Amino acid sequence: MTAPSTLETAAAADVPTELTDGYHLVVDALRMNDVDTIYGVVGIPITDLARLAQAQGIRYIGFRHESNAGHAAAIAGYLNKKPGVALTVSAPGFLNGLVALANATTNCFPMVQISGSSERHLVDLKQGDYEEMDQLAAAQPFVKAAYRVSRVEDIGRGIARALRTAISGRPGGVYLDIPAAVLGAIMPKAEGDRTLSRLVDPAPRQLPSLEAVDRAIELLASAERPLVVLGKGAAYAQADAKVRQFIESTGIPYVPMSMAKGLLPDDHPQSAATARSLALKKADVVMLIGARLNWLLGHGRAGWNPDAKFVQIDIDPKEMDSNQPISAPLVGDIESVLDALAERTKPGQITAPSAWREELGARSAQNVARMAERLAADPHPMQFMGALKAVRDVVHAHPETYIVNEGANALDIARNVIDMHVPRHRLDSGTWGVMGIGMGYAIAAAVESGAPVVAIEGDSAFGFSGIEIETICRYQLPVVTVIMNNGGVYRGDDTNPYDDAPSPTTLMSAARHDLLIEAFGGKGYRATTPAEVTAALTEALASGGPALIDCVIDPSAGTESGHISHLNPKGITVGNITPAKK
Repeated sequence: MTAPSTLETAAAADVPTELTDGYHLVVDALRMNDVDTIYGVVGIPITDLARLAQAQGIRYIGFRHESNAGHAAAIAGYLNKKPGVALTVSAPGFLNGLVALANATTNCFPMVQISGSSERHLVDLKQGDYEEMDQLAAAQPFVKAAYRVSRVEDIGRGIARALRTAISGRPGGVYLDIPAAVLGAIMPKAEGDRTLSRLVDPAPRQLPSLEAVDRAIELLASAERPLVVLGKGAAYAQADAKVRQFIESTGIPYVPMSMAKGLLPDDHPQSAATARSLALKKADVVMLIGARLNWLLGHGRAGWNPDAKFVQIDIDPKEMDSNQPISAPLVGDIESVLDALAERTKPGQITAPSAWREELGARSAQNVARMAERLAADPHPMQFMGALKAVRDVVHAHPETYIVNEGANALDIARNVIDMHVPRHRLDSGTWGVMGIGMGYAIAAAVESGAPVVAIEGDSAFGFSGIEIETICRYQLPVVTVIMNNGGVYRGDDTNPYDDAPSPTTLMSAARHDLLIEAFGGKGYRATTPAEVTAALTEALASGGPALIDCVIDPSAGTESGHISHLNPKGITVGNITPAKK
């Protein structure tokens, strides 16, 4: 015989029963697990979920496009070392968010995307429901994990499972599907409360084996030209003091990947960033801390010493040997591995020979001098270098400022020109090199930190998320968007040999991006010289409000595909193409 439910018992006793529903249980589960911010776009069936979350004290940031909301949630996860949460509607909204969710997985950012979905019995029989789609199946190939909640009593378990999966081990993106019927389902509140749980130790430390630690120490101690490569995983770990202690105590030169800039100041005497090519070419033992030997490092082949041996710290054992044999794999979280290395390394056991450091230092000095000459030039029309030097000099007076950066030339040149001194303050296109992260990252950085943000955008890259300047103005965020406007994708001087239509890489040369933000109540500036950039950015940062600076760059400035033009297939060049007759 089945025991009576709470509702049946209450009805028999004629006692009112307090009820809850799926909406409340989702919000209660998120609050129980310290989720304090949701990024999203509302619509059927999740509008009331956003309203309720806001009413219950969760900050809701409403976007104009789900992809941008997802990028915001992803970078919030990176900055806070806990899952960022994005909320989307079903089908098209889910797919828009999936772009960001897949990017979060690729970049190892902890993120959960919660999407409403159509009724399962209609979806499974393909009966043509409103925004019908098997979202769980669509998400599976692109995320760390995907789950669906099919019963209201499983909402608490689903939220907990998604949050733990996103943050544990190697972080990544998790999809959580909640059908409309589950959100609207009602159950006794007492029973619903019992289904909720708070995560215990969702990202436990993972200790390396002592044998592995000793093997790495012996290899590093034998090196004549050791090198450390710091990846964004090292920045994510927030073990800043221990990273610095290891590098400074050993004297090993280091090269920071783009989002690891600032873990140690870029002007640190052991930084080999300005001698990167020489460092990779000659290093005989390389220690990877939170970095992967993917395309950003030439897969450990192109430009590297072919005899180099690698030590790699990574929490995921499957990452080892992905491109090159790893002579000393250290499987564990970065903080625990660095602790073990510090405990088991004898004083003076690991050192960097002075000749190696001096060789890198000499090359760095040469390259810095060359860069200084290029930055000192002031050609007209304005070039990328001049505009970005102006940005650099102003930002130096505001070290708390976050730099968000995307584009081709805008990304590559800014990375070389603007040095960083604070960890996790440079946010860019990352592992995929994806465009469109700009405004989402900028909004999340401002929301999560309260600090000023300067988003340096190529004019093409800005187009992917530019409408979110309305979001910036609506929430009055301290974001200054600086657009490198050369009127084109890569550059603005391409032509169409067939007719007068724009070429594939041509944008509007007379575009006035500064007027866009004024339509939403922000402050717009148009700058044609570095001095005007300096004045505009100084004023914009001092105001603490939304602003946009349209930097008019020489249309001929820039390189096709920036620094990765070699990735373009080598076929017939444009110069050898004969236009067809009209």
